[in-house]
Order: sequence, then C-alpha cells, then structure tokens
Amino acid sequence: MTIPLQTMSPRDTWLHNLFILRLCGLMLQIGVLAVAQWKLHILLPLATLLWVLALSMVWVVLTGWRLTRLWSVTAWTYSGQLLVDMSILGMLLYFTGGASNPFVSLFLLPVIIAATVLPTRFAWAISGLSIVTYTLLSHWYVPMVLPSGAVAFRLHLLGMWLNFILSAVLITGFVGRMAHSIRVRDQALVRIREQRLRDEQIVALGSLAAGAAHELSTPLATMNVVTGELLEDFTEDPELQPSLALLQQQIGLCKNILTRLTQQAQNARSNSGHLQTVDAWLLSVLDQWQLMRPQVQLQIRWLSALPAPEIIVGEALGQAVLNLCNNAADAGNNQMELEVTWDAQKIHIDILDRGAGFDSAWPLGLGFFTTKHEQGGSGIGLMLANASIEQYGGKVSLHQRNDGGARVKVSLPIFVSKEQT
Repeated sequence: MTIPLQTMSPRDTWLHNLFILRLCGLMLQIGVLAVAQWKLHILLPLATLLWVLALSMVWVVLTGWRLTRLWSVTAWTYSGQLLVDMSILGMLLYFTGGASNPFVSLFLLPVIIAATVLPTRFAWAISGLSIVTYTLLSHWYVPMVLPSGAVAFRLHLLGMWLNFILSAVLITGFVGRMAHSIRVRDQALVRIREQRLRDEQIVALGSLAAGAAHELSTPLATMNVVTGELLEDFTEDPELQPSLALLQQQIGLCKNILTRLTQQAQNARSNSGHLQTVDAWLLSVLDQWQLMRPQVQLQIRWLSALPAPEIIVGEALGQAVLNLCNNAADAGNNQMELEVTWDAQKIHIDILDRGAGFDSAWPLGLGFFTTKHEQGGSGIGLMLANASIEQYGGKVSLHQRNDGGARVKVSLPIFVSKEQT
C-alpha cells in the first residue's frame, strides 16, 4: 500500500525541495572535482567521475520532468529518490578514497531528510542502508593518490572543513524548506477541518430550515384565512382596516419566502447561478427587502461610474446580502447605508450602520458570532451569509467605523468572459 506524503502543488512539495537540493549538490560536486583536479593537482579517475556526474545530471533532469506531472508523491517514491542519490554519492566516494574521503559524512544528509519526511519504517531503512554503504566503502574503494606527509594531512583537514560548511548550509536550507512545507500543509489541513465543521453546521441548519418551512406553511395558511375573514367582518372600521391589510401583506410575504426556500432547496444541485449586472441585481434584492422592512431608512451610494459590471448571482447570494442588511438595520435602529464600488476584478459592497460595532479581529466563519445578545441574536445569519458569499468566490470582512458603528465589506468577483481575456 502506498502512503501519500502530500497533495500540494508541485512547487510546494518535498520532492521539489529535494530537486533543488540535488541541483545544488551537483553544481558543488562539479566545483569540488574541478578544484581537486586542476587546483590541488590530486590525481583522480576523471573520465569515470565525469560519467557518474553525467548520470547525476540525467537524474536531475528526470526529476525536473517528474515535477511537471501531477502525480502523487508517496513514501515509496520519495524513498526511491533518496536511494538513487545515495547510490550516486556512493559511486563518487568509491572512486575517490571511500570512507577516507572527508565528504563521506554527506551520507547523513539522506538520513536526516528521511527522518524528517518519511514514515518511521522508511526512515530506518534509509538509515540502515547508509550504514551498510559506509561500511562497504571502508573496505572497498579506489585509493586517491595524494602527496605524502603534512601536505596530505592539510588537504584532508581542508576537505573536512569544506564538507562541514557544505553540510551545515545544505541541512539548514533543506530543513528550513521542509519546515515551511510542513507549515503550509498543516495550515491547509486546518482550513479543510474548519470548512468541514462549518459545512456540517450549515447542513444541520438547512435540514432544520426545511422542516420549519414545512411546519410553518399550515399555520400561515390559517392566519391568512383568519385575516381575510377579519377584513370582511370589520369593513366599517377605518382604523383597523390598515393594520389588518398590513398583517395580511406580511403573511403573504412569509408564504412567498417559504415557497422560495423550498424551490431553492429543490434546485440547489442544478442551479449554479446566472449573470446579471450588479446594479440591477442589488436593486432587486433591496426592493424585495424593503417590502419586508418598510420602516428601514436606507441610503445607497454608487461610487463607481456606470455601466456596472456583471457578476454571477443566485438565490443564496441574495439571501446572504439580505441577512447582512437585516443585521445592520437591527444594529442601527432601522438606519443603514450602502456604498457600492467596483474595479477591474472585484465588486465591493459596504454595509454601514451606527450600532455598537464589533471587534474587527473576530475570525469570521469559524463559528456563531453576534452583538445582538439583548435581542436574542445567535449569529446564524452572519455565518450563513459568509458561507454563501464564499461559495460565489467572495469574501466578507468586519470593520469598526472610526466615527462609530460597523462596516461589513462584501467583495465579489466580476465575471470576465473568454473574449475579454
């Protein structure tokens, strides 16, 4: 059974980090070979070593091509990559003095990588193979021809010093990149868990809403009949007639809302939204909202030049904006403002009120949040609005106004056709 290491993009994978390390190691090997051959005048089997370096270069190219494929990186894949690196290093050391070569401690690098990245059994396998290889290089190798005496000792010390520097730099750089990749993966997992928890909450609320819509239809129908009878019975009472007419109108709005919710639930899987200009869509949503809350004093400011761009809209998006408007109206004692702007990529809808405001550092979307504790608010509307807007590629952010009140910023992507791109 293969063990997947990660499913991130190729640029963020540990294999990409290993590719960078391997490329740096190849350049360093070529540099060290050139210095040893032509600067220090150490006699080496140059032709054989060049063949090994050519093999290493081919392996680097193949790994680079492998990164262009969207294939999963498993523990077996990564272990195979490390084993090939160990084999190439072992061949280089075999022809350059074996275990007496000061660069033999580079065998610790694959062990460190395996211990950082791979599951335990794979890390122990890599560690055991490195020990076996080191042991074999202690007995079978091609000796290097070095000057005798103090010169050879100084060369060995120089090699150990250079090996220590290279090992420290490579290990620090690679482990740093590994730590960054692990942090990116952990953050992605946290976001997935948060999204899953929020989706579970939304599904539960959706089930509750469907049941409530079904149960409310009967009492609303009864109320509508009773209200109609009262209108007929009190036709001669001019003071009671407007109140009864308003009550019947509100009952009709409730029935329409329940019908729309039912239709939306039935069409949720097939309805992906439609295109509409932001001004026409927003005005239709606000007109519908003003019928439900005629007492709200609403000011709309269009701060960008017409014509307005198009966005992808749907019932869920309109309901999300209605929820945010309800929150603002409740917080601002039925007084609120809207500011609408747009640029080349985004539509920005700012919903402003003069209420108590809230802490802008609140992590929106992680749970229920409300400032209407005295009115019995639960924060469900804000959470659902945020989730719906994110499904349309948008974003909601909360801000405190400098002169008092709250600003809820809604950003939605503008639709760009293929002809425009």
